Amino acid sequence: MRASAEPKPNTEAKPIVKTGADLLVEALISQKVETIFGYPGGAVLPIYDALYRAKGSFDHVLPRHEQGGIHAAEGYARVSRKPGVVIGTSGPGATNLITGIADAMMDSLPLVVFTGQVAKSVIGTDAFQESDVMGITTPITKHNYQVQELEDLPRIVNEAFHIATTGRPGPVVVDIPKDISSTVYEKDVQSDFHLPGYQPTIKPNPLQVNKLREALVIAKKPVVLTGAGILHAGGSDALMTFVENYDLPVTSTLLGLGAFPGHHHRFLGMAGMHGTYAANMALYECDLLINIGARFDDRLTGNLKHFAPNARIAHIDIDPAEIGKNVTTEIPIVSDAKKAIEKLNDLEPATLDHKEWVDKLESNKQNYPLWHNDSEDVILPQYLLRKVHEFTDGEAVVTTDVGQHQMWTAQYYTFNRPDRWVTSGGLGTMGFGFPAAIGAQIAEKDSTVVAIVGDGGFQMTMQEMSLLQERGLPVKVIIVNNQALGMVRQWQEKFYDERYSESIIDTQPNFVKMAEAYDLNGYKFESVQEIDEKLADVLNDDKPAVIDCRVVQQENVYPMIAPGKGSHEMIGVMKP
Repeated sequence: MRASAEPKPNTEAKPIVKTGADLLVEALISQKVETIFGYPGGAVLPIYDALYRAKGSFDHVLPRHEQGGIHAAEGYARVSRKPGVVIGTSGPGATNLITGIADAMMDSLPLVVFTGQVAKSVIGTDAFQESDVMGITTPITKHNYQVQELEDLPRIVNEAFHIATTGRPGPVVVDIPKDISSTVYEKDVQSDFHLPGYQPTIKPNPLQVNKLREALVIAKKPVVLTGAGILHAGGSDALMTFVENYDLPVTSTLLGLGAFPGHHHRFLGMAGMHGTYAANMALYECDLLINIGARFDDRLTGNLKHFAPNARIAHIDIDPAEIGKNVTTEIPIVSDAKKAIEKLNDLEPATLDHKEWVDKLESNKQNYPLWHNDSEDVILPQYLLRKVHEFTDGEAVVTTDVGQHQMWTAQYYTFNRPDRWVTSGGLGTMGFGFPAAIGAQIAEKDSTVVAIVGDGGFQMTMQEMSLLQERGLPVKVIIVNNQALGMVRQWQEKFYDERYSESIIDTQPNFVKMAEAYDLNGYKFESVQEIDEKLADVLNDDKPAVIDCRVVQQENVYPMIAPGKGSHEMIGVMKP
């Protein structure tokens, strides 16, 4: 009997076996993600297993609390202009990210946030660590997804990055059920996408640009208001050309600082509740207000009845929903800020007849400068911030929490370059400044990064000192320590008859020992002499440090537009 033939070896390639988590990791690699801020948990264990297998592909940053992680991602996004990528587990992991998502939404920061979710079969049953991520995040995201089919995952990831980074930037959440990330998949999947309903207007309407130029030619009192939209668009150089072509005075929102050099002779300072007299009076008296990339929020405008009452309003913004939302706009230009300014610069510039106006504004700058009390002994916070600027040559990346120290920094740390200023504007988030500095330092490895925080806000996220210890990040933390919730105390003094209800914090940790517990250098400065003699050395050291600066508790932020008042009704303009 004839022997049977030898079985032929199977030469067909075996299909590549992947889990949903592997598809996610591949999508992140294709998006050129370098850094991930994440905290593992049950619902994202398949994702972390895939990250383990892809070791070397990403720098994974493990915060000590999810809120610290997402604020770090915001700081990273703000200075790098790349999307911050965040991973959190289901339930409390996801809900701990909510404050950061809302903060990024208000301040137009690009984040892509991946949250784990319980398996699809138990969604809606109050399963262990289940939360309604879609319901919670719908009002505070640019868009959100819950992945229902494994083959949709790569496409959804690519869409999420596209949406987060184009048009008006913002956070996008992708909620991934655990069975999606753990399921084995053996087919090729498509990652291409087409979003016909999402087509942001990037280029300006030429007719509207011409209208703005015509308005400029006849204006006697023009002023430019710069917002964060210029920074997101990378339009600072184009802005400088525009301003110098027409010799225009410039003011800024809080988040727009650095878009135009603070030392330029036409810069009037920050406008708004704690802005300069020159800036606010320019907005009040102007006959043409050119808003580029700002959203006319209440802290800028004060009482809308008194805001730029005699001005024609031109508003350049990539988000059409912002134009006319708060202030009636005569010349709307929906566009990327940089492209709109460049189109203006392409037109033949005109010589404006506005010498009397710019002379008056210059006189206001000289006659009503920012002021503060003087002391040769106790530390005034304004003096401290001036010294921080001096000792860093104005070149540091500066992050802050929210409150008095934030306003003093905006006033006294002059920002001359874009992407050096990281603060929480719209949401006003205490606890933001320190972790944001960590993200900024990861993005800007060779820059000096200074976190200027209050003693209240620092205690909300100070566990992230562990990251300075772990990574040797040379972040300098300056605690403007007035042993109070400073801005709350100031409002209680001025508007609540000095009833200081729960705003004075007499009991505090020893911040120096706290720093030392994390193997960091800690310092406590209580006199002007110590600031003058020691602060420069600490700031210029290549090691992380926590500096507890004890400042005068009763010091207030001036000038100020009181609630309900107009920009021309400032208090504290002149030194008593």
